Amino acid sequence: MTAPEATVVAVDEVEELAVDGLRWLIEAARETDRGGLAWSRKPSDDEPNPSLYSGTAGIVPVLLEAWRHFGDDSYADAALRACLSLADSVDGVEDDSLYFGRTGVALVLRTLHEELGDAGAGAAADRALHLVRSRFDGTRWGELFELMGGNAGIGLGALLAGDPELAVLAVEPYLRTAEQTPAGVHWPHRTGIEARLHHISHGTLGIVVGLARVGEATGRPDLVELALAGAADVVSRDEAGPEGFLVRHSTPRYRPDVIEPISYGWCHGPAGDAQAFRLLRDITADPAWSALADRCWHTVTHSGLPQRLRPRFWDNNGRCCGTAGVLALACDRIAEQRAQGRPQEPYDFAHVLVADLAARAIRDGDGARWSNVEHRDTPSDLEPFTGWGMGNAGIVRELLRFVRLGRGGDPRYAFAWPDQPPAHARDASRR
Repeated sequence: MTAPEATVVAVDEVEELAVDGLRWLIEAARETDRGGLAWSRKPSDDEPNPSLYSGTAGIVPVLLEAWRHFGDDSYADAALRACLSLADSVDGVEDDSLYFGRTGVALVLRTLHEELGDAGAGAAADRALHLVRSRFDGTRWGELFELMGGNAGIGLGALLAGDPELAVLAVEPYLRTAEQTPAGVHWPHRTGIEARLHHISHGTLGIVVGLARVGEATGRPDLVELALAGAADVVSRDEAGPEGFLVRHSTPRYRPDVIEPISYGWCHGPAGDAQAFRLLRDITADPAWSALADRCWHTVTHSGLPQRLRPRFWDNNGRCCGTAGVLALACDRIAEQRAQGRPQEPYDFAHVLVADLAARAIRDGDGARWSNVEHRDTPSDLEPFTGWGMGNAGIVRELLRFVRLGRGGDPRYAFAWPDQPPAHARDASRR
């Protein structure tokens, strides 16, 4: 590892940090007319944001996580109050996608129905999915055509929200829109763009995850085979073998003025690539995918993160693009290797990540929160965000899981994120 040796943060101290993060998050909520709770992307924003990525839908999972972790019903009560605002938002959401729109809201509402018995949440989820289906044009829902804002995410969300027919409807267009490459296939991530993106959030691997998971769950081997062809294209682009794995953001380079050619996080780098490879491992039982996930981990741990080596290299603490997303992968590896009786090498790096998050937390009487960096602005420290993608919800969720693992507890989440495979006791290569 090239990351600095960490000062080990005691598990109890990490838990206290998570509690402070939850306190700030709950204080940032706004009460709605019906007594519900809603969050904006950041406290200074005027409008509530219902989305899974930036707003209320993405905050509910950490409330459920805290409820299960602490056994404190106040967190479940907050989740139910958030349910009111989410149900009220269903008809007015302009976007239908998983991360930015109605499908993500539907998935969280379905979870609240199943976990907390809220019948109104179940009815609102049904209404949301009906609206999503009604807005399909036969190929897509809008400009985006990938995991976060397009078909792949809608397929995943619909599947997990209990609508496999909608899930298949969402991902079948990839069969006729795939573009052949020398090693496999890929897709445009949006209309009118020459660049082809490769990773999980907006690129080929995100589509691979949607195709593979929906295909396996619905008995559609053609969808799984197409997923494997997409993964083969990405694997062919590796520039770091044989020990590592590193693929450029896009080909040709997309928005070079603002986007780095190489990244290491969940969104456009090996931390996310490894999650796609873990899923293919579980579906195919092919040990080659385990090896690729290991190579991704090697690259991540030798990249220098979470040090801020230079502007634009590593300036985000969050789950999507930063340290919390790498911590999620580290904890997946801890859980699987522990179950297999293997050495817990990922635990050391997880401590590096947690120590960095602890050192960068802003803590005061209001609680704890994290500021990301925009190097092009002065001042460069951004206002802390609330949600899953860039804010407290995504960070606190991973800190709580780290605490449970540190105490030998359950590695499972209260809410399983659609594109993060669960940690299994056995590696597929040992089946």
